[in-house]
Amino acid sequence: MPMLISIAASHDCNIIWEGVYHFALADYPRISGWELKKLITFYDYEIKHGRETRLVCDDDAISQYVQYALAHPQKYLSAQMPRKITECTACKQKGCLTDFLCHTSGIEDAKSIFACGKILSAVKARNKPAAELVLEPRNAAKDPSDYFDTIMFAWGNCQAGDRLVMERLLDGKPPDENDLSAGFQPGVRFYFTCTNIMNHANFVDDGYHPAKIRGELSLADYLYCCIIPEENRMEFENIIPASLMDRVFYIENDCHDIWDWSEKVYSFITQLSHIRFSLAKRRSAVSLRETGAATRG
Repeated sequence: MPMLISIAASHDCNIIWEGVYHFALADYPRISGWELKKLITFYDYEIKHGRETRLVCDDDAISQYVQYALAHPQKYLSAQMPRKITECTACKQKGCLTDFLCHTSGIEDAKSIFACGKILSAVKARNKPAAELVLEPRNAAKDPSDYFDTIMFAWGNCQAGDRLVMERLLDGKPPDENDLSAGFQPGVRFYFTCTNIMNHANFVDDGYHPAKIRGELSLADYLYCCIIPEENRMEFENIIPASLMDRVFYIENDCHDIWDWSEKVYSFITQLSHIRFSLAKRRSAVSLRETGAATRG
C-alpha cells in the first residue's frame, strides 16, 4: 500500500498518521524551496525502504511544482533550513525554532536512559524486533517498522514529545483537552543542539522528523541539557551520573497546560544558551589576555 502525501489548505501541521503524510505549507498555496527539499528527501527515504509514494493535492500548480522538483532534485537540495519553520503555529512562537532538538521520554524510561548513559532506539531499548513493535497498540499512528530502529526528535519548542508521553500513559488513547491541561504530566526532555545531531555519523533525514539517529546516542558526548519536572526530583537526584549533573535541571510544572509548559521550558533553554555563550566569550577573552601577557613576558 503506498504512502500518501496530502497537501491541502486545511492542514495546520505536518503529521504522518496511518500511512498519510499530512504536509502543511507555511504560505499556502506557495511552496518554498525548503518545503520542496523536504518532499524530495521524503520520497527518497520511502524508496530506500521499499515503499511507493503518491501525491494527493487540491491545487494543480502545487502538484506541478512538486513533480518538477522530484525530476530536478539538484535545484532544491541546497535549500537552507529556516531559523523558524511556520508550517505549524500552535506554540507561542508561532513556529518551530530550529536551534535545538528535543527527545522526550516518560519518567521510567528516563531513568533507564540515565542508567545506561544513552538514548536507545525502541528496538534496542525494548530488546524486541521492529516487526513486533510495529504491531503493538501503542503504535497508534501505524508507523512503519524502520522508525523503530531510530531515535526521533522534535524541535526544541514543540510540545509533540510530551503529547506522545501522555498518549503512552493513557495506553494509546489520544489525550483530550483535560489530559493536556489539568491532567497533564510532563515527561523528561533531553535537549541537543541541532548542529551536533545533524553532524552525527548515524544521523537520518527522512523528510518528516526534524532529525533521527540510528541505534543509540551518548548523553556524555551530545547532551546539551536535560529538563526534569521538579515533582520528580527525588527519583533522579541519586541516579544522575556525576559527569552529567551540571547539565540536568529541575523545573516546577505550575503551568496551565502543555503549551505553557513547553514555553516555560524553552524560555529556560534560551536563557541557559545565552548564559553559556556569555561565559564562553568571557573565557575566550581571558585566554587571549593570558596568551598576550605570556608572549610579552
